[in-house]
Amino acid sequence: MQTAQRFAGRTVIVTGASRGIGQGAAVAFGREGATVVGVARSDQSATASAVQAAGGTYEAVHLDMATARAEDFAKLVADVVNHHGAVHVLLNNAGMILRRPALEVTEEDWNRVLQVNLTSMFFLSQAVARWWVAQGAAAEETWRLKIVNIASLLSFQGGILVPAYAASKHGVAGITKALANEWAAQRINVNAVAPGYIVTENTRQIREDPVRSKAIGDRIPQGRWGEPEDIAQACLFLASPAADYVNGAVLNVDGGWLGR
Repeated sequence: MQTAQRFAGRTVIVTGASRGIGQGAAVAFGREGATVVGVARSDQSATASAVQAAGGTYEAVHLDMATARAEDFAKLVADVVNHHGAVHVLLNNAGMILRRPALEVTEEDWNRVLQVNLTSMFFLSQAVARWWVAQGAAAEETWRLKIVNIASLLSFQGGILVPAYAASKHGVAGITKALANEWAAQRINVNAVAPGYIVTENTRQIREDPVRSKAIGDRIPQGRWGEPEDIAQACLFLASPAADYVNGAVLNVDGGWLGR
């Protein structure tokens, strides 16, 4: 079966692309013809190989979201535009989780989680939007810039032992709506995907806990944990012209967890 090429000729930035959801999304975009610019602090060779095997083009950029600042994101966007001509999609996926009782969370813990999960996402989105408003929109008359953020079930719930993560992901849902309100008139769509329980390194600890893993599995109506590909497909939709009239949405992809 021939794969649709919805992103042929398009450049997609994916943060946190070295593994998990970011890697799955990078491969999915590559499979549909995109040039994928992967951003991560760790080795991206596995993602690059997988994207190329899927028929896409991949460029790896090393950047640590925990230490990057607004000027670093502005430079990243400028470099991508210089090398590839434009940015058509930004997938803000980079994230971290720290499992610790609220009474034990340090200021350093709190600031690091918020920086990676929320602050970096905002300033990279700002950098891409600034380029788009100044130059991109005029050159890309048939395309709307798509920004897709990775939220979480903990954008709606408090979770257990993850206060900073829950706060950051509530923030992702809120900033998604705020930016959609401001930027819709600039032909920019800002949406988010809220993954359920997905098989990634971030969930390894609870998947290896037989009690918690069973409790979670028993609550998912579809009867299984999700895979990165499940999230990737939702990202492809929100990034495509099929979602041109979707703006400020937070799409739950959770096997029915929140509806239970």
